[in-house]
Order: sequence, then C-alpha cells, then structure tokens
Amino acid sequence: MLSSAPASQRASHRSLRTPTVLLSLCVALCLSQAAAQSTSAPAADAALSPVATPAAWPQMSSPLAPDPRLEARIKALLAEMSVEDKVGQVVQGDLGSLTPEDVRTYRLGSVLAGGNSDPGGRYNSTGPEWLALADALYRASMDTSGGRKPIPVLLGIDAVHGHNNVVGATLFPHNIGLGAAHDADLVRRIAQATAAELRTTGFEWTFAPTVTVPRDDRWGRTYEGYSEDPALVSRYATAVVEGLQGEVGSKTFLGPSQVVASSKHFIGDGGTFEGKDKGDTRVSEAELRDVHGAGHIAALKAGTQTVMASFSSWNGEKMHGNRSLLTDVLKDRLGFDGFVVGDWNGHGEVTGCTNESCPEALIAGIDMFMAPDSWKGVYTNTLAQVKSGKIPMQRLDDAVARILRVKLRLGLFDAGAPSERALGGEFERLGSAEHRALAREAVRKSLVLLKNNGSVLPLKPDARILVAGDGAGNVGKQAGGWTLSWQGTGTTRADFPNATSIWEGIEQAVKEGGGRAELSVDGTYKQKPDAAIVVFGEEPYAEFIGDVPNLAYQPGKGRDLALLQRLKAEGIPVVAVFLSGRPMWVNREINAADAFVAAWLPGSEGGGVADVLFRRADGTVAHDFTGTLPFSWPKTAVQTPLNVGQPGYDPLFPVGYGLSYGKPRELAPLSEESGLRHGGAEPGLYFARGAVAPGWTLTVADGSGKAQTVRTLPTRDLARNVAIRATDHEAQEDARRIQWSGSGAGIVAFAADEPVDLTRESNAGATLVATVKVDAPVRGAVPVGIGCGTGCSAQVDLAPALAKVPHSQWQRVAIPLACFARAGADLSRVSEVFRLSSKSVLDLSVSRVALGTEADQTVACPAP
Repeated sequence: MLSSAPASQRASHRSLRTPTVLLSLCVALCLSQAAAQSTSAPAADAALSPVATPAAWPQMSSPLAPDPRLEARIKALLAEMSVEDKVGQVVQGDLGSLTPEDVRTYRLGSVLAGGNSDPGGRYNSTGPEWLALADALYRASMDTSGGRKPIPVLLGIDAVHGHNNVVGATLFPHNIGLGAAHDADLVRRIAQATAAELRTTGFEWTFAPTVTVPRDDRWGRTYEGYSEDPALVSRYATAVVEGLQGEVGSKTFLGPSQVVASSKHFIGDGGTFEGKDKGDTRVSEAELRDVHGAGHIAALKAGTQTVMASFSSWNGEKMHGNRSLLTDVLKDRLGFDGFVVGDWNGHGEVTGCTNESCPEALIAGIDMFMAPDSWKGVYTNTLAQVKSGKIPMQRLDDAVARILRVKLRLGLFDAGAPSERALGGEFERLGSAEHRALAREAVRKSLVLLKNNGSVLPLKPDARILVAGDGAGNVGKQAGGWTLSWQGTGTTRADFPNATSIWEGIEQAVKEGGGRAELSVDGTYKQKPDAAIVVFGEEPYAEFIGDVPNLAYQPGKGRDLALLQRLKAEGIPVVAVFLSGRPMWVNREINAADAFVAAWLPGSEGGGVADVLFRRADGTVAHDFTGTLPFSWPKTAVQTPLNVGQPGYDPLFPVGYGLSYGKPRELAPLSEESGLRHGGAEPGLYFARGAVAPGWTLTVADGSGKAQTVRTLPTRDLARNVAIRATDHEAQEDARRIQWSGSGAGIVAFAADEPVDLTRESNAGATLVATVKVDAPVRGAVPVGIGCGTGCSAQVDLAPALAKVPHSQWQRVAIPLACFARAGADLSRVSEVFRLSSKSVLDLSVSRVALGTEADQTVACPAP
C-alpha cells in the first residue's frame, strides 16, 4: 500500500527501499483482506470457530535431536516420584506469596518473581538479596529430609527489557523501540547481555520474548510488541531466543551463561477487540497463524523451551482452556516438546474454573499453572483431581516429563546452588560498561525523526541549550512500565545508580562541546537559549492500566502542548523528544515543534538521545537517525486499528517512515482535528481502571499549600499529611489508597485542565458517585467539595456516609451535585471535583469517581 502515501513521503522512506523491509511489507500486504478487516470490529460471523484445524498449520518437529539418555532419565525420575511430587512440579507460585519452606513442603516446580514481588517485599532490593533468595529457594527444593525427592526449582522472572526488576541492572529500550531499530543482531546481543545479568542474581528463566503482533495501539501492551509487521517480529523472535538460550546444536546452548526463553503469549494476544487487555481476538484461523503465529513459529524453530499461554480468547474461548491450540496444534502439529506455562491466574478465567481449581486447563495442555497467590489451592485441588481420575495420570505425567526435560536440558540437576554457578554473584555485570554501551547503541538506533523543519537538528554542542519537560530528568519515565515494579511507578532517581537520564546525557554533550545546558522542567529561563529540547510523554504503565480509549495525547490544551507553544512563540527553536509506548495523535505537538523525535521508552541510557541530537564540535555528524517506524502513526486520535495492508490504509506516517540528516524534508502543518467527541474524555468520568480521565489531573496538597500533580505512585514527599499509593479492587492497581496521617490537613482532588459546566447535569439530578472502601474507623469530618475558581467552592461532610460503609468492603457513595450548588458553588465553571480533605487519621481507597445515579449510600444535602 505504498501508493497510498503522498509522493513527498514516499521519497523519504529510505527503509522502504531496502529488500528486507520490502519483503516484510509484502508479507503483510499479502494477508487476506478479510483478515485485515476482522481486526476492526468483533466478527458476527458464527463461522469463526474457536477450534483449530491442525492441518492448517505447518508440520514441524523439535529442532533438538532426540536424546535417548535424557528421556530414560526422565522416565526413571517419574517412576520414583509420588503423586504429590508430580503435582508440585506443575504448580508455580509467586515469591511474594510463599517461602522457601513452602517450596520444601509442597515440592513446587517453579517460583516466579512477579512485577511487584521482590526479596523482602522491597521494590528496590539489591542484587545480593536476589541471589540469596534464589539460593534459599533452590536449597529448599533439593532438601532430601523425610525421603523427599530432590528436584531443582526453576526460577522465572519478567526480564523484558533487561533484568528490569533489579536495581542497577541495564535497562534496554522496550520492544517497540527495538522494532524501530530493525536490527536483529542488536536484539540478539541484548538478549545475551540480559541472560548474563539474570544468571548473576540466580535466575535462569525469563518470560521473554514477547512475540505479539499488536493490531490496535490502544492496547496497554503495545510497547511489548516489536512491530505490527509479523515478518519483523518473526526475525526478532529467532534472534532473541537464540540470544537468551544459545543456538541449538552449539556448545553454548542452555549453557551456564544462558537462560530459558518463553515465547509469549500464545496466541493472538495482540489482536483483541478495541485493544482490551485479556480480550477476545476474533479472526480467522489463517490470520491467527500468519499474523499472530509468525513469531511463535520462529521461536519454536529456534528452540524455545517454554511457551506462555495468553490471557486472551480466540473467537470466544479462553486460550488457557483451548486444547485444539495448546495440544493439537502447538504440541502435536508444531512439535513443541518443552512445556506450556500459564499466565498470572489465567487458568481462573476458563469457563467453570476458579483461580484455585482448573482441571480443564491442565487437560487442555497447560503444563505449569502460574498460580501466584493461589498456588496452595491449585496444588490441593489438582492433587485431589488426579487421585479421583478427573485429571488422567497420563496427562499429569506428560506435563511433568516436559518440565523435567527442560530442567535437565538446562543442567539444573547438576548445577549446584545459584551462587555456586558460573556467573552467580558477579554483580559487576549488572549495569556493566559493556552492557550500558550496548543499551546506548540501541537507543541511538531506536530513535525515529518525524520532523526536522529548517534542519534544526543536529544542534551545535557549543550553544546555549534549554532542556525542559518532566521527562528530561526522569529515568523512571524514560524507562516505562516493567521497571522495578509492574507499572514502573513509584521510583526515584536513586533507584537507578547505573543510569543516565536524557538531561544528563544532553548536559554532558553540551559541556564537552563548550556550550551551556540548563534544566528547567517548566521551560522558564533567565537568558534566552539558542534552542530548547522538550522531553515529555506518557507516564509509565503496563498491561490493563495502560489500555486507553483513544490515541490522543493529553486531550484538551495539555501542559506539554502549552509549553511547546510558549517556547515557540518566544522565537526559540524547539526540539520535541516524545516518550511513549505506542504511536499517538500528537499533531498539535508536532506543529508546535521545529523538530520532533519519537524516542519510545529508551531505558537507562538517556545519553543515546544526545548522541543523535548533537553534531560534533567540528560540525560533522557522529550519529545520524537510522530508526524507522515499526508501527503506523495515526492521522487522528480515532484512527485505530491501523495496520499496513488493511483496506484504505492511510496513516499520517506509514511503517518504515523516518527522516535522517542525509535526506532532509520539510513537513507541512498537520491537521489539528482529533476526530474525538467531547475532547476525548468520557463525559462525567474522572477516575476509573487506575487512570485519571483525559483532561483531568490527580493532585495532593497539605492544608492551604500548593497542589502538587500526582504523576508517580506512591506520592512520597509530595505532601506530608496525606499519601497515595496503588491498590487493588477488580484488578491489580486499579484503585488508589489514600491515607491521612492526622498530623494536619491533607487534600486530594481531581483538577480539570479547563473548567467544565455541570449545570445541566445538576438540574437533571446527577450525583457524583465514588466507589470507596474504608479500612479504618472514620474519626472526624471528611469534607468533600467542588472547586470553581478563586473565591468559589462548596463542600459537604462525607463522614456520615462513610461511617455506613461496611469495614473493608467496596461501596458506591453518592453526593448530589445539587448539594454543592446549594452550598454556593458555581457549577458552570467547575475546576475541581471530589476535593477530599481530612485533618484526622483516615484510610480510604477509591476505585472510581464519576457522575451517575446508582449508589449504596447517598450524602444528605445540608439544609438551605
């Protein structure tokens, strides 16, 4: 579909002229038109069956030659194991919910470290603490007291952009950035470095690579995908698996410096309708195979030893229960002889199952339950189901044999404790100079130049440079989700001892070039700069929390757009560096900048950004832009799904677009029509699913102090008297726990970017409904109010209604808007909603704030 791009754009798509990319695009373009259309809406066609036809898939066999001695050892082990031993092997618990003693008692086959699980429960645990825990878990699994059978535990972790749970580890760009680099050798080397850092801390299994092919960029996991192009994903799958495990047949395969890989998520996770997490992918089997299966088939050919089942469904059936795909296709047709691990309690979503009991998943082909906090119930119920015959012993033996096969291939039975292995305890490998240099190279290659009018870039290093935006000095923001915590929030600069922020990289480059750099987040300055670099973008997020209703960045007049426009109006050349986990509608921001760089989520090496933005002191270019788009860039905020090859493909910038210094091009002003209704916000919604609605901001303050915007959690030092952190209601971290210390007044509010008129809603009888949970007795007044500008506010006491909420239960509490009007608020210019304050100790969790009519408790309006 290159012909759909304007000729001026086609002339600058240098990567589209290379044979490799042309081949990739050909693969995508040759997909059926029906398949492309099916990604844009749920199919009503009943012919889309959730039952796979094995003959439609290639006939394959394991790339590992049969090993009779290994198989004989597996058979001997099975003969010596009790039913209890075998059931333990198919259960994986999370280290946040078990102890080494539990591993010893239940003979658990594996332990994972989830995104929020760390030694001692501290997100910033050190490398030695990780290794000590790995040793303790290993020794528990090898304990032979009481006649126990010693079978080494397999330790798994989500090392998805480096060993990202560990302080000091090298953080590589997230997969979307690596996709922009179009360099399979680069990702192979990154995988090798990641494996070495994993081994240093005692872990030998990473839940990577993610070989998803995202089709709708509203999906919160888009940045975990390399590209919308299945051919590129396929090439990367091969490189990453071989980098992590070593090449099949080589002396290094699963050697002491390698780790077990996991191809995930099998299958179709990136195709869910409207980009919904855990959603339904309604596509034909041909599209499932050719688009969503491309990376998995490549990973299998490269010898991946594990495959992780997807949370999602295919044509209405949850993948964890789909025998036709897990067994008939993956194992029997594609020849996979490793083991299938579930995803986080994914078995509990199979029809008829719970988190604690799901024989259907094991029967369907799941070999190891990922039962993070439900492992004990899964163990107990699975044991009973095997003894009763509900789960055939043959199926259990097959699952255990697969797990033992991987452990034997990895050499775990003879390896000794993690600290005694080849790389164990070599903590100097974490964030080593060699690995950081590799990560910096990856950053340089991942940057995509979307605009460079007037050849503003490259900048002169001897100039006066203003660096602005809240992303400039924020390593956590440039690293994104899956960084020390699941969502990547709550970190500080001190948590990244081996990192360079984008600001620090620019500062060093300018200093070495004889210039002067100034950091000012809000863009103020004392002396007019020669140029300004504004670093801004999405806050860190991961799955579920990262799902968005549209692709607009800061709908309304966002603070970042205002900053860009102000600097531009002051006659300063502006370079925008945009941090994001997906392509977004940023037409206004592109128009407001002279140059615009898509930097994705670069990780710990912000110096790689400066490497490309600046020329050498002698005027030559050290590093040109080489990155090109791995995903289509939308013209509007509602242009999604948007994938190369689909009918009517007409993006703002197509896959493969990217400018360079060698081939400059002027970009005409872009349309600023977003295509959104209501400015992108859902009318009357202020907070839900762990996210503040577009156009609104969560703020916190002490007493009459200045309100501070909450951008990361926990809030730490933003206020002394009140603190906010993430908590769970219906999903992980989808709510906020607000705790008042009682040492003084603390205020929490949702502030509007621009005042809104709620007069009509008030006249219609609407109420402000908050879904809350009270975790401690209410001891004093709890004023809840609405702000409407200087000298205009109103509040009522929420305490009586909160006192009626059963302890630690979620309920909906409503405050009629008319109450605020009666108390004197001007509802035609509301600037704050749910302005909650307390001077007493209060522990309140909130999962949703919105206008509505249904509630469990309603606040009585004060008398007029």
